Amino acid sequence: MKILKFGGTSVGSVQSIQTLLNILKEEVKNGEKPIVVLSAMSGVTNLLISMAEGAADGRDFTENLAELEKRHFDVVKSLLSVQNQNPAFTRLKIYFNQLEELLQGILTLRELTPKTRDQVLSFGERCSTLMISKIAAQYFPEALNVDAADLIKTDSSFGQAKVDMNLTDLLIGAFYRENKDKVLFVTGFIAANEAGQVTTLGRGGSDYTAAILGAALNAQEIQIWTDVNGMMTADPRMVKKAFSLPELTYTEAMELSYFGAKVIYPPTMIPAFLKKIPIVIKNTFEPEFEGTVIRHDCQPSNLPIKGISSINNISILNLEGSGMVGKSGFSGRLFSLLAREQINIILITQSSSEHSITFAVQPYDADKAKQLIEQEFELELLANKLEPLVIEQNLAIIAIVGENMKQTPGVSGKLFHALGRNGVNVRAIAQGSSEYNISVIISGNDLAKALNAVHDGFFVELTKTLHAFCLGTGNIGQTLFKQLNAHSAYLQEHNGIQVKIAGISNTRKMTFNADGISLDSWKDDLEASNEAADLKAFVAKMKSMNLPNCVFIDNTASPKPVEVYEEVFKSNISVITCNKIGNSASYEQYKTFHDTAHRHGVDFFYETNVGAGLPIIRTLKDLMNSGDRIAKIEAILSGTISFIFNNFKGDANFHDVVKEAQEKGYTEPDPRDDLSGKDFMRKILILARDAGYAMEAEDVFIESMLPKACLEAQTVEDFYAALKTEDAHFGNLKAKAAAENKVLRYIGKLEDGKAAITLQMVDESHPFFTLSGSDNIISFTTDRYKERPLVVKGPGAGAEVTAAGVFADLINVGA
Repeated sequence: MKILKFGGTSVGSVQSIQTLLNILKEEVKNGEKPIVVLSAMSGVTNLLISMAEGAADGRDFTENLAELEKRHFDVVKSLLSVQNQNPAFTRLKIYFNQLEELLQGILTLRELTPKTRDQVLSFGERCSTLMISKIAAQYFPEALNVDAADLIKTDSSFGQAKVDMNLTDLLIGAFYRENKDKVLFVTGFIAANEAGQVTTLGRGGSDYTAAILGAALNAQEIQIWTDVNGMMTADPRMVKKAFSLPELTYTEAMELSYFGAKVIYPPTMIPAFLKKIPIVIKNTFEPEFEGTVIRHDCQPSNLPIKGISSINNISILNLEGSGMVGKSGFSGRLFSLLAREQINIILITQSSSEHSITFAVQPYDADKAKQLIEQEFELELLANKLEPLVIEQNLAIIAIVGENMKQTPGVSGKLFHALGRNGVNVRAIAQGSSEYNISVIISGNDLAKALNAVHDGFFVELTKTLHAFCLGTGNIGQTLFKQLNAHSAYLQEHNGIQVKIAGISNTRKMTFNADGISLDSWKDDLEASNEAADLKAFVAKMKSMNLPNCVFIDNTASPKPVEVYEEVFKSNISVITCNKIGNSASYEQYKTFHDTAHRHGVDFFYETNVGAGLPIIRTLKDLMNSGDRIAKIEAILSGTISFIFNNFKGDANFHDVVKEAQEKGYTEPDPRDDLSGKDFMRKILILARDAGYAMEAEDVFIESMLPKACLEAQTVEDFYAALKTEDAHFGNLKAKAAAENKVLRYIGKLEDGKAAITLQMVDESHPFFTLSGSDNIISFTTDRYKERPLVVKGPGAGAEVTAAGVFADLINVGA
C-alpha cells in the first residue's frame, strides 16, 4: 500500500487535478488502493491567513471569501458531472458559511488567537479534499473523504502541534482496517487535540500527515507529488544548471530541507526514517520522471556533496564581551530564553575563546530577540562585560550537504575558494561534527552569485559558466565573437566551459544580457540598444549584475579602459586584455594591477600584449615559476616589422610594403607605432617586468629605423608622403644587406637588466635569419637552456591569431 500526497500546485487548477486523477487511475489499474493526502489549493492558505489577520485588524473579508468560494465552485463545474454537482456545492457551501461565521467573530472581537487561526486554516484542506474526493468518485466509487482530525491526535500547541504517536497509530490502524477496500482522500496539515479542537502540524504539515499515515500502516512507500522533478542540487530558480538527484539518505534530505529546500518538510522524514519507509519526490506535471528517492540504503555516490541549499533574508545577532569567557551556563541562559519565547535559531557559531556568539534568526524575530537579551543580561551590559548587541540584516545562508563530505578532503577549501574568487564575503561559518553540512552566512545580495559559483565548483561534470564583458568591436573583438560562436560546443564538451557574453560596448553603444548575448545577432542587438557607450556606466552595470565567474575583456588600444582595471580587480573580476598600454605605462601601475589581482584572487591575463597568439608570456612565467633564471632574451616581437622586412626585397620599395602591411591589418592604426619601435618597446618592457626587472619605458634603448621627417609628420597621410621621399635611404639599407648576404632584422634584447631594440643585419648563422611572413620569434637563454636557447616562433600579427590568444586566456580563466 502506498501513500500519495499532492501539494497545493498539484490541486491548484483544473488541469493539475485532471493529471492527479490520471496518476490515481494508473495506481488503481495496477491493483493499488492508495491513501491520498491533499493540501489546500495553491494560494488558499495564504488567502485564509490574510483574511483572518485582516479581520483581526478590522478589515472586510467578504471579497476574498467570495473569490475563495468561486475558485472551488469553478473546479466542481469543470470536473464534476452536472447530476453530481449539487451534493458537492452543498457541502462546500456549509464549509464557507462556517468560515464566514468564524471570520465574523474575529472581526467582532478584533482578536485572532492561535486556536482560532488553526480552525480558519483547516478550511483550505477540508474544501480541497472534499472537492477532489467528490470528483474522484466518478472514477472510483469507493472514494471516501476523510478528515484527518478524526485520526491524528495532538497536544494543544496550536500552530505547531505535537502528535501523540501511540494514540494516532491506533486510530489510523483501526480506521484503515475498516476501510481498506476504499480509496481514502485525507486532509493534510490538520489534526485535533483530546477535546476535538482543530490543530495544525506546522509548515509542510501535509507532508507530515502523509508520513504519519505511512508509518502507522507500514506503507510500501510515501510519494510526495509536487511541482519540481524531485530534490535538486540547488534552487533551480537561481541556479539554472541545477539537476535532480536520483536518491538521498534521510540525513541528507533533512539537512537540505532544513536549509531552504522546500520540496519536503524535515519532520516529514522522522516517522518514515524510524520505519525505513522510502519517500519518493515526484512531479505532478511530469509524472513519467523518476524523481528522487529518500531511503536509508542509498548506493555509494562519487559526488563530494549532494546539494547546495540556501535561506534568503535572515538576520544575525552578535553577542560579545569578556563576561562570556569561561562563564558556565551563559549559553544555556541565552538559548533557553529564546526557546521559551519560541524564537527559532537557524544557525549558531561561537569563537573558540568564548568571547562571542553569533546566531541567525528570521528577520521578524530579530528585534524581539534583541529586546529579550537586553532584559536578561541587563546587569552584564551595564557593567560593560557585554558589548551592545548588534543586529545585521539582509543576509543569507548557503549550505553544502552530503554524507561523502566527511571522507572527502578539500571540500571546505573548494567552498571558500569558489566564494572568495567571486568576491563573496563570509560573515559566519558553522559545521556540525557529523560533517554532513557546512553552512556560511553571506550578504543576501550575493546569494544567487554564490549559489552558481559553488554549484560550478562542486559539480565538475557540468560546464562552468564564464560571464564575459567585452570592450571593443573592431577586428579583434569581432573575430573573437566568431571564434567563440564556432567553438562553443567544443568548449563545453572538451573543456567543460560555457562562455556567455553578458555585455558588449564599442565607442557608441553598449548592451547587456545576463543570460548571454547571442553571438549570431550581437551586432543587431548592439545597434538596437538605447544605452549610449559610457565606460563608467559599463563597469557599474557589470558590477551590479553580480554574476559569478566574471571576466572583463579589453579588446581596444585605448588608454581609457586601463583606468578602470584596478576597480574591476577590486570587484573580484578577472581581466583579459590585448591592450598593451596598461602593462607598459609606469612600473607603479604595472605593479598595482598585478598586486590587486593577486590580492583579490582573480586573473590578469595579457598573453596577446607581446606575441598575439604565441605562448610567450606563459612560457616566461613557467620558467620563472619553476625556479629557472633568465640570462638573456632576444626577440623579434613585431609581426608588422617582420612582414615588412621579409617582403622588402627585390624591386619592392619600402613605402609600398608598409602600405600593404597596413591593408592586411598587421599594423597599428598609425604604422609609426610599429616602425618607430614604440610598440616593440612596450613588448620588451612587459617581458622585462615579467622577468623581474622594475624598468620604465625610458630604460629601453630604441634605435629608430625611420628618418626624422617620417616621425614628425602630422598625419598618417603625411607620414606616407615622407616615407616615399626617403625611398633612397631604405633602398641603400636593402642593397647593403644583400651585398653581404644578410637580411635586415629589428631585434630586441634583454640582458643583465638592460633592454635595447636595434636594426641589425644578420647572416644565415643567426637563428632569426630564416624568419618568414609576419612571424615573431623569441629565444630564452636560461640556466637550463644555456647551450641551446628555448625558442618560440609563429605568427605575431593579425586579428585571427590575436583573437585566438584572447580566447586562450579566456579558457585559462575558466580552468
